[in-house]
Amino acid sequence: MNPPDKTIVDRRRPHRNSEVARAVRQTRDQLAQRGGNPVFDRELIKIHARSIVRGAGALPLLVLIVAIGGMLGGLQKETPLWALTSLAGYALLIVVARRIDATEIASIDAAAAKRLLLAAHFGTGLGWVYWVMMGCGTCAPLEFSVVKASVLLVAIAASALLGSTLRSALLVTFVLPVALFTVFVADFALVSDAAITVVLLLSLPLFTYMASQLSQSSTMLLTFRSENDGLIAELETARAISEEARHRAEDSNLAKSRFLATMSHELRTPLNAILGFSEVMAKEVLGPIQSEIYRDYARDIHESGRHLLELINEILDLSRIEAGKHQLAEEPLSLAAVVEESCHMMELKARQKDLKIVMEFEPTLARVFADERAVRQIALNLLSNAIKFSPTGGEILVRVGWTAGAGQYVSVRDHGPGIPPEEIPVVLSAFGQGSIAIKAAEQGTGLGLPIVQGLIALHGGEFLLESKLRDGTEAIAIFPASRVMEELPAIHNQDRPARGSRRPAAMAS
Repeated sequence: MNPPDKTIVDRRRPHRNSEVARAVRQTRDQLAQRGGNPVFDRELIKIHARSIVRGAGALPLLVLIVAIGGMLGGLQKETPLWALTSLAGYALLIVVARRIDATEIASIDAAAAKRLLLAAHFGTGLGWVYWVMMGCGTCAPLEFSVVKASVLLVAIAASALLGSTLRSALLVTFVLPVALFTVFVADFALVSDAAITVVLLLSLPLFTYMASQLSQSSTMLLTFRSENDGLIAELETARAISEEARHRAEDSNLAKSRFLATMSHELRTPLNAILGFSEVMAKEVLGPIQSEIYRDYARDIHESGRHLLELINEILDLSRIEAGKHQLAEEPLSLAAVVEESCHMMELKARQKDLKIVMEFEPTLARVFADERAVRQIALNLLSNAIKFSPTGGEILVRVGWTAGAGQYVSVRDHGPGIPPEEIPVVLSAFGQGSIAIKAAEQGTGLGLPIVQGLIALHGGEFLLESKLRDGTEAIAIFPASRVMEELPAIHNQDRPARGSRRPAAMAS
């Protein structure tokens, strides 16, 4: 049995899946066996039979017109008998074609149906043999030979159009009449007879070639249709797989949300106890601890518990952002003030590595409409990353200012080892860490930058990460102009206050 995560197609719907798989398999078999493919042969025979049925009145109408003309021209004796013979042959052909057209394509025996159709076509050719060998009576024999050839030429052309998908049908029908006309009727001593005979002899291979080309076109159309059916089947399979994968992803996401909702309480409750009791022990609130080692253990427990709590909070934050459940508590705030406060919070950590945080804020920055907790989390995550990867005794530059589009940005630049360009997508993915961070064994989960990117996206902004090897990294969080609040001038006895304009400036990054 396959593991659940490997089962892509829904096995609870075997009927639908088996039909899709069968369609794909049949189409691939057809495309792999185009030459002499029995499926294509059956379809061509059915198309031929259908064209005979649909054009059933064309050649019989030609026979009736010729018969009426012959009777008016003095051929009262033989013309009706010829017309009845020809119409009987075409009636037999139409009956055979109707029977084949009414048969299911999968039940058609291509070889037997082809033989039956060719025999019926040969039967219609006997009617044209009768026409060629028919006597003239009182008419002029020389003129009648031209009439015979002309009618035969029209019949060849009409048959070529109607029976093009059965390549040998035209030859089976008209080889004998044309041969008999050439041998027994045509008088090559006369220029008119010689010319019409040459035209008739050339017309048969010409129309046979044209019928062959039409047959190839029909085969090509069948091929295209088969390929189209194959694409439809493949798309249906892909759609079924995509739907199933989407359902599985939704189920997994729901299970993840339930798990995190349950575990967040189950983990935080004992962690808070661990943090509280370890802090009490480390500070010797209830009395001195005789062993220094025990005090160190208590501090280690407290630090580990705090780190674990931060990790849980980061995972929950990222989970809420990805699920679209993170709600912004938006309010007007000063971006520079929040970033400055965050810098002061990180100063102690920076001093431990002898790092200097330099702040460059543009004056007269307007307030932005944003979530203060999210902005503070953005600044703290960027500063924490910069401190982590900055060399001892270095400098971190923090800037807040206007963008060229009248938005505002927060930039944090360090002078650390940098990130290779090909690894930037990796460090922006959840739990992603660059090769330098792995080699340096820096403590971290790889969630800081994805959380920053998600929080900026919730504000409609953009997050940029620019880095060069051995030249440091600059992280830029951009808040759009729609988040910047316009400042109104003071009202001095005016009926309508004039709208202020934001200070235009280009982003220095």
